[in-house]
Amino acid sequence: MDPADFYTGIVAESYAPLKSFSPDPERYAAFVCEVGTPALELGCGDGDPLLALRRRGLDVEGVDSSADMLERCRSRAAQEGIAVTVRQQRMETLSLPRRFRAVFLAGPTFNLLPDDDTAEAALRRIRSHLVDGGSALIPLQVPSPTPAGQIGQVRTATAADGAELRFSVVSEERDESMRTQTSLLRYERHRDDESTVVERPWLLHWYTRSEFEQLAAAAGLITVSVTDADGNDVDDDATYLCFRLQAAPAV
Repeated sequence: MDPADFYTGIVAESYAPLKSFSPDPERYAAFVCEVGTPALELGCGDGDPLLALRRRGLDVEGVDSSADMLERCRSRAAQEGIAVTVRQQRMETLSLPRRFRAVFLAGPTFNLLPDDDTAEAALRRIRSHLVDGGSALIPLQVPSPTPAGQIGQVRTATAADGAELRFSVVSEERDESMRTQTSLLRYERHRDDESTVVERPWLLHWYTRSEFEQLAAAAGLITVSVTDADGNDVDDDATYLCFRLQAAPAV
């Protein structure tokens, strides 16, 4: 995962040119078409791939914790004439008025949840929003440490108004026992005599395959498969794991 892909708040608007990742909508469209609708994208951000799925006429809603990102999503949808339903909520406190046949995350956004307790709470909320037999698709990644030579290295881009945008990883701490990595990110915007500098910690929490399966089971979700990004079986120590989960029958 690239830290610049997880900008939020004012950074979302000002530093959009630094975004380097846009999920391929095909795999998520295939998942939704296979499992059925209605569907829900968690962490929908500014609309990728949500808007692509809505363009196809699929009944998919979106949720994200960032009001700024959702405003960008709504603006993009309005410009394209796409009707879309999105709400500002967090995964671990998700509370929506309908249940879904499919719930998915388009990328390892689940790694942004800070600990196992929060992750289990989010999985329980996902289960409560799935119909019995409904499915969830959750990609996870074990982050690699930022190479020492890249700490402090500045990435630049130019905004639509001509401002120079800069992004860098200032420092990083990794705790293998807690399975966390915290990077201090710096975003800068410079135009004429005006400059804005924003620094934000960016925490990632990762899981082993068995640990995540246990959390899912405790939340009422059965692991159907664990694959790589292309749908192939993976070893237990793989650094990218895409979990296909199914809602266990309510008891």
